[in-house]
Amino acid sequence: MDEASIINPLLEALKSPDEKIRNWATQELWKHWFGQKGVYGLQLLQQSQALVEAGKIEQAEALLTEVIEAQPDFAEAWNRRAVLYYMNGQYQRALTDCERVVKLSPIHFGALHGMGLCYVALGNYSAAIQALRRALEIQPYAVENQRLILECSAQLS
Repeated sequence: MDEASIINPLLEALKSPDEKIRNWATQELWKHWFGQKGVYGLQLLQQSQALVEAGKIEQAEALLTEVIEAQPDFAEAWNRRAVLYYMNGQYQRALTDCERVVKLSPIHFGALHGMGLCYVALGNYSAAIQALRRALEIQPYAVENQRLILECSAQLS
């Protein structure tokens, strides 16, 4: 089974008026992204998350960087590192990693949302709106993105 035959029905389900269907599709897409590199890749992402939860941020960053260097096409490793950078106020570094995720996986609504958050933190509200609108094209019922777009629009007026 090719990737499109897995992903396309999930993308369609994200547009469903039924919240349960949307939630299911969202979870399945996250599972797909986390599992892109099999069990070993998933374990490395889980290990990095455990390090973050233990407050070992530098070790988590080092692990994710190692994973990225070994498997530069592993979009979720880039995304996890972007989240780490964002949490530590390193918005430009987070943005750079989010951009890489979106290059690897243009439908990655998580990275597009992350780009929006980074742009908001950097005060670039127009760019934030663009990123969040791209995320809404994929996940039209994402209330958080809708709310952020309204807040950014208010900042611009």
